Amino acid sequence: MTDVLLPGIAATRLTTPRLTQSVLHPAGTDPAGPGEAVLFVHGNVSSALFWQPTMLALAETGRHRVLAVDLRGYGDTDAEPIDATRGVRDWADDLADLIGTLGLDRVHLVGWSMGAGVVLQYLLDAPHTVASVALVAPISPYGFGGTAGPEGRRLHEDGAGSGGGAANPEFVAALAAGDTSADAPTSPRSILRAFYVAPGSLPLDPGFEDVMVASMNSTRTGEDHYPGDAATCEAWPGVRPGARGVLNTMAPTVFDVSGIVDLAEKPPVLWVRGDADQIVSDTSVFDLAFLGSVGAVPGWPGAEACPPQPMIAQTRSVLDRYAATGGAYREVVLPDVGHSPHIERPREFTVALLEHLDVPAEAPANLT
Repeated sequence: MTDVLLPGIAATRLTTPRLTQSVLHPAGTDPAGPGEAVLFVHGNVSSALFWQPTMLALAETGRHRVLAVDLRGYGDTDAEPIDATRGVRDWADDLADLIGTLGLDRVHLVGWSMGAGVVLQYLLDAPHTVASVALVAPISPYGFGGTAGPEGRRLHEDGAGSGGGAANPEFVAALAAGDTSADAPTSPRSILRAFYVAPGSLPLDPGFEDVMVASMNSTRTGEDHYPGDAATCEAWPGVRPGARGVLNTMAPTVFDVSGIVDLAEKPPVLWVRGDADQIVSDTSVFDLAFLGSVGAVPGWPGAEACPPQPMIAQTRSVLDRYAATGGAYREVVLPDVGHSPHIERPREFTVALLEHLDVPAEAPANLT
């Protein structure tokens, strides 16, 4: 693993009650010990390696203890199976065990994409341990696919249009093969360049692009991992969630973290996104309903029966309610940025995150 670690970053594998997890931390520091830490949680088809530039920038300030974890099935953490009937709780429970094993008293949680969903699930389960939350291009609080309206109304009770059947099999095969080329549009490198970032915003360092591709290729594939199993249904587009693996954890039948609005303890929330994100968007090119609306998936039944999922509107609706019930959030939108603000605009992202982390406890209740 050392060839993918940037200078100044070290990796430690820690055995917790549930599994052995890999944690990145500044070289020469002990990841364990009491106090507070900033804990970074990566998204789908990635690993903690994506967080390295941000970790180094924060560590340089000397104000924060920084850690990043590989979720189960990614990076150098054990590839234990994922029970999707629990939503993202396998990962959230792993996170709880890691925090306990590290001996941390409180954590500032930073979650990217799917990892933001894991962070919000952890917040629901253990709000007293969370000092703050940062959501980076987060999935909707109502999951990925199969819902409509800002309220997250489920289109079908069985979650049709979401789950493991929504994955591109050619991309899955490329991951399984460890493809590092850009020969096909479905290779990890091609997907990174086309969808993880906005056109022209990939960092110029080719070495770090190789690190990110290696990170993507660390994703375990199969029915217990990515994308998971799939089931069929009569409703368009003919697929519904299975019970195992990654994509099924985010199906609306099992994933709903909108309950954060009812928490008695509401840590401050930062929401950072790019306005050119093609993955998490009100017009996501990974949403089967949107693809149907533009003719890319045949048989679409129309906007009344199956509208595209308004992912941004759903997140904003939940965070507005969070603020109206005693919480606080700040939204930062970066222009011409795609799904990876921390990679595409590292300086702006780090500034926003540092401002968020250093907000005093007595700050006003509504920072929107």
